[in-house]
Amino acid sequence: MDFAFGADDDALRARARAWLTGHLAGPYARAAGLGGPGSEHEEVAARRAWERELGRGGWIGQGWELPAGTYGQQRLSPTGQVVWAEEYAALRAPARVGHIGENLLAPTLIAHGTREQQDRFLPGIARGEELWCQGYSEPGAGSDLAGVRTSAVRDPADGLWRVTGQKTWTSLARDADWCFVLARTDPASRRRRGLSFLLVRMDQPGRVEVRPIRQMSGTSEFNEVWFDGAVAAAVVGGEGNGWAVATGLLALERGVSTLVQQIGFAAELDRVLAAYTARTGPAEGGGGAAGGGADPVLHDRLVRQWAELRTMRWHALRTLAASASPSGRAPADPGAPSVAKLLWGGWHRRLGELAVAVRGAAAAAGTVPWAPGLPYEQGLGQDQRLFLFSRADTIYGGSDEIQRNIIAERVLGLPGEAR
Repeated sequence: MDFAFGADDDALRARARAWLTGHLAGPYARAAGLGGPGSEHEEVAARRAWERELGRGGWIGQGWELPAGTYGQQRLSPTGQVVWAEEYAALRAPARVGHIGENLLAPTLIAHGTREQQDRFLPGIARGEELWCQGYSEPGAGSDLAGVRTSAVRDPADGLWRVTGQKTWTSLARDADWCFVLARTDPASRRRRGLSFLLVRMDQPGRVEVRPIRQMSGTSEFNEVWFDGAVAAAVVGGEGNGWAVATGLLALERGVSTLVQQIGFAAELDRVLAAYTARTGPAEGGGGAAGGGADPVLHDRLVRQWAELRTMRWHALRTLAASASPSGRAPADPGAPSVAKLLWGGWHRRLGELAVAVRGAAAAAGTVPWAPGLPYEQGLGQDQRLFLFSRADTIYGGSDEIQRNIIAERVLGLPGEAR
């Protein structure tokens, strides 16, 4: 596939920019630039209302492999999806609270669900009315997803599956209406066998409990979710086929979203560059970032960060082009999602380290005097937040070690890790 932007993409860019500019007003304007990893607690009500606004505009589900308008959504080409995502990020629209349903569950339902399941759940996602969270990780099954112990038992009285167990690090669980849960439906099974992919409504008093995980920042970006006989509304992909469904979903976590993420990375890098220039003074002849007080080591690291970010963009575009098949459901390269995760996770963590290095000794001090009861995060500057949160980038979403194992086993054909 020739992944080039054409005249249609230019027209879409103008249309997307005009729509976003016209609709980012009122409460949505207050939520501009807020939310996302590390800040999911910000302006949730306004961002949830924004999801419904996006749904009314048909901007949710543009990449679903369905005819345009099936559930009210526009249908955009891969390049069109990139254009929309770039404009969305450039105008600092609110971070999406519906991205888990739109980008993870919906393609999974299209690939593995029944038509009845699609008709039940896709319209609510397309309208921005039903939010989803992901029930994968457990205290003993984080990166090693095959070790899940949450169980589901079919009730002989009504034939429904009832889920019992604990999930952790669950983003948006307090606000989600539904959760897709990987659970063991065959008690005699081990590892990847006997798992099923279940859809569970969160509003089940006494059967579903969400416990926020309070962080040292004073906020709670993640949650624990406890199931005690919670009723599952559906099983996607059939009983016992949960591993294939769950791992197929994980491959969807990298794609257009990686390109959007890079726009945010570029803004953070620009801020670090500006801080470096302010510290060293302009370069001789104007412009540049290497003035009379330049530090050659920091200068080299900044140039390397810039070059690596450009490389990641072209890698993401090439991967997206290679994965654009008639079904559009799986990357052509089985290691592509893992390579992408390794690239951006390490890059962002190095940027956090570079941000505080540029500030020097001042990075060790907070922005306001400490006082008892003061939330930790209120004393942090942007660069300090970047440094602290980016430490998690190489862990969440599959640690670097797990990604390297996937590449070794699935791409290079090396022997599997002893378990």
